[in-house]
Amino acid sequence: MVCLHGTDPATVYLSAWARVDGMTVPDLDRALYRERSLVKHLAMRRTLFVFPRRSLAFVQPGASDRVAVAERRRLLRDVEKAGLHRDGESWLSDVCEQVMEALSDGREASSSELRDEIPLLEGSIAYGHGKSWGGQAPVGPRVLTTLSAAGRIVRASNDGKWTTSRPRWAAMKCWLGEEIAPCPEAEGVMRLVERWLRAFGPGTAADIKWWLGSTVGAVRKALADLRAVEVDLDGRTGYLLPDDLEATDPVKPWAALLPPLDPTTMGWSERDWYLGSYKDRLFDSNGNAGPTAWWNGRIVGGWRQGDTGEVVLQTLEDVGADGLRALEDEAARLTEWLAGTRVLPRFPSPLSRVAG
Repeated sequence: MVCLHGTDPATVYLSAWARVDGMTVPDLDRALYRERSLVKHLAMRRTLFVFPRRSLAFVQPGASDRVAVAERRRLLRDVEKAGLHRDGESWLSDVCEQVMEALSDGREASSSELRDEIPLLEGSIAYGHGKSWGGQAPVGPRVLTTLSAAGRIVRASNDGKWTTSRPRWAAMKCWLGEEIAPCPEAEGVMRLVERWLRAFGPGTAADIKWWLGSTVGAVRKALADLRAVEVDLDGRTGYLLPDDLEATDPVKPWAALLPPLDPTTMGWSERDWYLGSYKDRLFDSNGNAGPTAWWNGRIVGGWRQGDTGEVVLQTLEDVGADGLRALEDEAARLTEWLAGTRVLPRFPSPLSRVAG
């Protein structure tokens, strides 16, 4: 995989469980927090992902820098509009430097600890004025988000369990023991597109543009630089890497239970070929995927947990005896692995809300 979705903290663990035989929670904790071979980082489409550490050199210029610029621009606009700070640029420069100074000695701190120490992190911005969902959003977390997208700080240790997100923040250089050494932006984009094609190809330019959160122009330049080969996808133009054209042997039928926001479910923007007519049942109104059940390369339903934590299948079509047996085996295997832990998805699908 290129990376794992990290917005929903449990997704990282369940996505790894689905792909790595014998994977345990301590295994992934060790990679994230002790070895630090995997790093949580804000990147494509302003989404939190878990990347291999070695990828950061091209993820930062290829995606995260673009997110950081957009976050900074919005933050400056909002604090000035709200009257929090007349000179937003001066305020943001000062508060960012104070955060970096607070974390300069390798220390980890929660957002509330930083806010208590740095008065410039205080304050809130109103949103949804006059709406039932309106309220006040603290400005401090947005400063930390902007710094993290820029690669200056990182979500370090987690104060919560693996199913919750309570990050402590650290300076990226201290956490990794070295600075990120970014490549040029165009190379970063190209290397991200290359890895997408390696994991998800063939796919269309629209698929890659959506996944990357970039522009058609940037995607087409990357495809040209990679000398990607055009292939026919039922009348649409798709792309493959030039060394990925050999026919492969058919794989045996397989079953999988994937968590909300799994990178395979979210890998393409044009999903009809594996999602069919189930979008309204398995995705929320914002396009976030819920838990899915797969049989032989297609989504055939979803899954949820019962009151005692057991995994319950929610098939949407007849998958035959073999398919049902394979999915039931996966449900039993996941139930055993969870060992009674209830995982409440941050973005539940309409289907996963249905009991019975």
